[in-house]
Amino acid sequence: MPERVLPVVMIDQILGHYRIVEKIGSGGMGEVYRAADHRLARDVAIKVLKPSLARDPDRLRRFELEARSAAALSHPNIVAIYDIGMHDGAPYIVSELLQGQTLRQRLSEGPLSPRQTADYGIQIAEGLVAAHQKRIVHRDLKPENLFLTRDGHVKILDFGIAKLTLSEYDDPRSIETMATQTKTGSVVGTVRYMSPEQLRGKPVDQRSDIFSLGAILYEMLTGQRAFAGDTEVDTMMAVLKEDPPEMALARPNVPAAFEPICRHCLEKEPEDRFQAAQDLAFALSTVSETTTRQSVPLRLHKKQFLRWLPWLAALLGLAAAGVFLGANLGPAAGPVYRRITFERGTIYSARFSPDSRSILYGASWNGRPLELYSTVGDSPLARPLGFTSAHMAALSRSNELAVVLRGTPDRRNFTGGVLAQARWPEARHARF
Repeated sequence: MPERVLPVVMIDQILGHYRIVEKIGSGGMGEVYRAADHRLARDVAIKVLKPSLARDPDRLRRFELEARSAAALSHPNIVAIYDIGMHDGAPYIVSELLQGQTLRQRLSEGPLSPRQTADYGIQIAEGLVAAHQKRIVHRDLKPENLFLTRDGHVKILDFGIAKLTLSEYDDPRSIETMATQTKTGSVVGTVRYMSPEQLRGKPVDQRSDIFSLGAILYEMLTGQRAFAGDTEVDTMMAVLKEDPPEMALARPNVPAAFEPICRHCLEKEPEDRFQAAQDLAFALSTVSETTTRQSVPLRLHKKQFLRWLPWLAALLGLAAAGVFLGANLGPAAGPVYRRITFERGTIYSARFSPDSRSILYGASWNGRPLELYSTVGDSPLARPLGFTSAHMAALSRSNELAVVLRGTPDRRNFTGGVLAQARWPEARHARF
């Protein structure tokens, strides 16, 4: 039996003190309407659960969880929830009315510029920081759930399948009843943006959202999906086993600095990704600074150039005098820092490579054993060198390493262990 047409009967309906004006969208769980809030004299958005789903207890719990999760968040990059209610046995959520388009609609026009991608990516990451600080994981981050407002802001929508990993207000024993997984191994979300651990039905945390955002960043930059297949099973296998094609193959003008950031987000193992959304936001801000430094060409005709030449010479003279006086009379400039590491842990040693293009260092991240790493050019990321349980003692001009193997770190040095010699980067094994 076909379902009744909801938008026709909802127009001009009164829900609480809201009057439905028009339908503005629909989603997997409900229809979205513009409504007039007579009490506060403003327009709002109302999401009403579809009648065919209102009798499903799991859908109702998920819908209620959307309201509880989103209402607990107050951030400019997360849609604001105003109210919740019931109408003819179906729940509804009242939220701010947004003007603009979804990221999916924008992507239908083609990829975004690197500058715009970095800007939107930072805003999304900052919204996730606010959610993750309250132990809320979105679990369904995708272009359809990201709204681009007309004033250039990004709003994260639909916490309908968000999982509250820990509540300071509820009994911990009730958490399982609030989860969206009703059976062991069941999966909720959108396959091409889901993390491998979520596809496998394993517990997820904030690093699952970071994976999803990495797939979205890749699509914004290249105009192509990071993981795609002819069938849903093929797409799942791509997420679980394959890496996306290099960005330069899909869109040659993508700045190279974006590649390691997206790769770091899309690592198959959660512990290999950015561990927090604020670290991803910092990395994107570093790239954003480099992509926006563009020179503006000066195009003058010969007569115009000759007319302005004396003024240009005078300005250059003043600038040179200012630089000279500033260098000799002004206070010394403060140090400029560039962040190198983004994990949590302990760093034991660091050396510049002979060509000064890389930094080698030893670190123990997130409780893992000590390992040696090197930075990659101007990228904010680093790669492991393959030396585990090794402390770097010295680095020669010919890339020879002196390392202490299997030593025990103390405050200033290593005790025990064996002194070994190795070559970087070709050799992977130390020789005695």
